[in-house]
Amino acid sequence: MLTLGCARNEVDSEELAGRLADGGWQLTQDAEGADVVVVNTCGFVESAKKDSVDTLLQAADTGAKVVAVGCMAERYGAELAESLPEAAAVLGFDHYPTLGERLDDVVAGRAVAAHTPTDRRTLLPISPVQRPAVDLAVPGHGWGPRVLRKRLDDAPVAALKIASGCDRRCSFCAIPSFRGAFVSRPPEEILAEAAWLAGQGVRELFLVSENSTSYGKDLGREHGGPEALERLLPRLAALDGVERVRVSYLQPAETRPGLLRAIAGTEGVANYFDMSFQHASSTVLRRMRRFGGTESFLALVEQIRELAPDAGIRSNVIVGFPGETEDELAELEHFLTEARLDVVGVFGYSDEDGTEAERLGGKLDEDEVAERVTRVSDLVEQLTTQRAEDRIGDEVLVLVERVEEGERAGRAAHQGPEVDGECLLTGDQDLAVGDLVRGKVVGSEGVDLVVAPAEVVKGSP
Repeated sequence: MLTLGCARNEVDSEELAGRLADGGWQLTQDAEGADVVVVNTCGFVESAKKDSVDTLLQAADTGAKVVAVGCMAERYGAELAESLPEAAAVLGFDHYPTLGERLDDVVAGRAVAAHTPTDRRTLLPISPVQRPAVDLAVPGHGWGPRVLRKRLDDAPVAALKIASGCDRRCSFCAIPSFRGAFVSRPPEEILAEAAWLAGQGVRELFLVSENSTSYGKDLGREHGGPEALERLLPRLAALDGVERVRVSYLQPAETRPGLLRAIAGTEGVANYFDMSFQHASSTVLRRMRRFGGTESFLALVEQIRELAPDAGIRSNVIVGFPGETEDELAELEHFLTEARLDVVGVFGYSDEDGTEAERLGGKLDEDEVAERVTRVSDLVEQLTTQRAEDRIGDEVLVLVERVEEGERAGRAAHQGPEVDGECLLTGDQDLAVGDLVRGKVVGSEGVDLVVAPAEVVKGSP
């Protein structure tokens, strides 16, 4: 099984691996000897689609049957199957519950009809509170107390899906059309999976969804309603074996003071705020069908730092959006300079099939978009380097994730998996993956911190 894309896709792959193992299939690390290679594709942006196609073609070169699943397969279905005859099957989310049977068909040479895409938002009621009663295949949902998941690595951190889909209508984003409307997972189901992950040696739970600030709005008051995440976080942090809980993808316009307090004030929850700002100019944000602007975003950053001065705050921004003027770009640069975020991903705008922004006027030339990406990226590199330098002298708690060839590294509470930098541990102290280490920041290298370990607070399980 090969996985592309985000942490949500990684969770889906582990669900599929669990379902397949339950159906008698055996997972192998060697594609050369496999009967089938399942490629969990990404369909978010053009570069991700290209990576998915390249991976499918490379998998076909092994001689195994190749099956495409995931976002690109869900989004394009029969169109992808027609343009990529190397794939023996192209399957959508509705095939996930019976994936083992479909692979049986593939191996036996029986034709499997390609998935026919539809706007998955139309498959659920408009009213969020009516959605739990609908029988619809949603990846990572509906397992009940039995965990249908198989870990594909032994890392001490694992993503845990709390919801799927999105009810927002950002003009540049196609995700809701193929991931569907927003659906929360019941708290007991999340807790059961979290406990299972802890039993597998996971020490940090990384809560993922398309929009974590919406969690609970479709569950009713008995589960906490809009405050369900605030109620869930302490229960997750209290699980045996769980040392840290991290929340990802918060929408600034939906982020409530109570949620900020819950993240900042709950023991075992990382002071980490993944805020989806996307821009700072209010006029650009309106064209994006989003809310807020420099003043409200800076006020939100100030709120966070009042609650947790050492908090990590990261975001993504899009530059070169249709109609973006020099003044609007300068406002984004002003916001980034004032906010002093820990990490910022900078992306250039590109059209996405079927989105509102695809039809907007005022498109910028590709070269101009690329120049703006470089300009803002250079600024971000300076700002985030300074932010890391500001942490020299701080005490941090590091979860060790890598010990290889004399190099030891992990992440502190303000650093999210894979994209936020890491802590490089000095000295020759005997450390193991999964150790929780207290140390002092003695230097920085870009966004990475150099940390001198003082003590192992808790050894690896």
